Amino acid sequence: MTHPLEYNSERSDLIIPEYGRHLQKMVEHAVTIEDDKERNKVAQSIIAVMGNMNPHLRDVPDFQHKLWDQLFIISDFKLDVDSPFPKPSREMLAERPDPLDYPQNFPKYRFYGNNIKRMIDEARTYDEGPLKEALVYTIANHMKKSFLNWNRDAVEDAVIFEHLRELSDGEINLKNADEDLTETSNLLRGKKKFTKGSSKKSGRKGRKRH
Repeated sequence: MTHPLEYNSERSDLIIPEYGRHLQKMVEHAVTIEDDKERNKVAQSIIAVMGNMNPHLRDVPDFQHKLWDQLFIISDFKLDVDSPFPKPSREMLAERPDPLDYPQNFPKYRFYGNNIKRMIDEARTYDEGPLKEALVYTIANHMKKSFLNWNRDAVEDAVIFEHLRELSDGEINLKNADEDLTETSNLLRGKKKFTKGSSKKSGRKGRKRH
């Protein structure tokens, strides 16, 4: 007994290619079964085969939901079986998600990143004192390092202080501070390959906080 060869040009397109041609044929066959009981039995078997492709996830409820959704999608929404989850629709699949808002509050200073802005907002909640001062200078040094990653030229501390003042809505102002930020050469040193002596602690000019 011989079987005629199938050419790709004669085959239907694979709806979800990762499951392969054989599984899609199983689904197409299930659609043609007239007996409800038998059709549901075959659908359960197909779900088991799909789950075996990801055995570590097959018993996870969310993954089971995904498998059933994919089963209906592969059938081109023609399969009529009982599902433990709400059946998806063609319209639901075609819906486009709402556009996501860009989370950057200050695109003008995008190179600082959102984490810096969160740190600044957190520092604003601190009471005045050594702890807040240490946090503010840590943030300022991170800002200087981020600035230098974006623009490798040297940057004056006054520029960083002004950006910090603006990002904090004027609440954090180091314009008249008597302490300097970490030297540019020390901030960029970590970008170079490790060499002897590079493990020495970097110094800071200006007064030290106690």
